[in-house]
Amino acid sequence: MLLEVKGLEAGYGGIRAVKGIDLEVRAGELVCLIGANGAGKSTALRAICGLVRARAGSVRYAGDDIAGAQVHELPRRGLVMVPEGRGIFAQLTVQENLSMGAFMRSDDGISRDLERQYEIFPRLKERHTQTAGTLSGGEQQMLAIGRALMARPKLLLLDEPSMGLAPRLVSKIFEIVRDIAQQGVTILLVEQNARLALEVAARGYVMESGNITLADAAGNLLANPKVREAYLGESAA
Repeated sequence: MLLEVKGLEAGYGGIRAVKGIDLEVRAGELVCLIGANGAGKSTALRAICGLVRARAGSVRYAGDDIAGAQVHELPRRGLVMVPEGRGIFAQLTVQENLSMGAFMRSDDGISRDLERQYEIFPRLKERHTQTAGTLSGGEQQMLAIGRALMARPKLLLLDEPSMGLAPRLVSKIFEIVRDIAQQGVTILLVEQNARLALEVAARGYVMESGNITLADAAGNLLANPKVREAYLGESAA
């Protein structure tokens, strides 16, 4: 098991946003965590990678307990997150942002991986000298994912990659996520767009009010009447 989360609790101040959840991700899987806004999905993801301190429970990555690990050390170990809101370096160029993704690497494959990102994201190649803050929302999301891939992740955590994007760009981002998974990168995807998330994932978890209420194969969740009514906008009838 690449990622194993048990009894995870986390929150902010007096708010208990994550109330003892269990989830797991096997190597090579694309797993999604879906739910309404405020369900606790992003807090769960941030607690997994140490950006929010866990109040209880355990997080094991590649067999090791990472609860006490330094956040900045996790990318070196292959656990990389693309945060909600993208978190790009707005004053740096596209190419400088991509290079920052490899700041902990010292191997001779960095240039090759940079060219690989330009193959995956041709639009970034066209704008490689452009200041990142002047890119469109979709381009910034591509840049954030490309920067994460420069770290050669074993596990990629994606937090709401569709947020704020036009429908056309959302579809493109999900095509890219599917392609990345097919290349062997393990992905845990947090997403409000339940239909698209479940269409690309192998398995899914449903989170409500800080708890995981359903866990199943993605196809089964897509067919589940409760999921279809609550998250796909379809009548139970």
